[in-house]
Amino acid sequence: MSFSFLPDIILDSITELTPEFLKERSISLLMLDFDNTIVPYTTSVPTEEMSAWLKVMADSDIQICIVSNSHKDRVKIFCDKYALECITGAKKPFSKGIVACLKKYGMQPSQAAIAGDQIYTDTLGGNCCGVTTILVKAIHNHNIWLKLRHVAEIPFICIAGKRRIEL
Repeated sequence: MSFSFLPDIILDSITELTPEFLKERSISLLMLDFDNTIVPYTTSVPTEEMSAWLKVMADSDIQICIVSNSHKDRVKIFCDKYALECITGAKKPFSKGIVACLKKYGMQPSQAAIAGDQIYTDTLGGNCCGVTTILVKAIHNHNIWLKLRHVAEIPFICIAGKRRIEL
């Protein structure tokens, strides 16, 4: 467990992940950020590609749990619609939500991964908890603050660039 801003894996989209890829790495629990990882902040409606990916994952042996800092009802409504478990108010990068998810599923950190679009919350939180970290590109940076935050992440993405995986 380390304090690191470097993700273990970098992908363009969460939909690139396959159950087989995760199983090869002995990962049986995938924690997912919600906003800008599954859907943009501005909607709760996934793309057709995202809906299809959620179905593929649901039909696999990989357990999925949304771990979101959001307190908004839209996260729970989405999870109910897609039969997903969720932990809201996760307080990433602090360990509260990630540890709660590991306990909920009875998993060790080595059996879990967290995927999200933010280095300063998802990646840092996952690294501090000892789970595999997967950084994906944000779906849509709709305001200047999101754009600036992602600009501040560029040095870490460049350093970790060799971790980009083509699936």
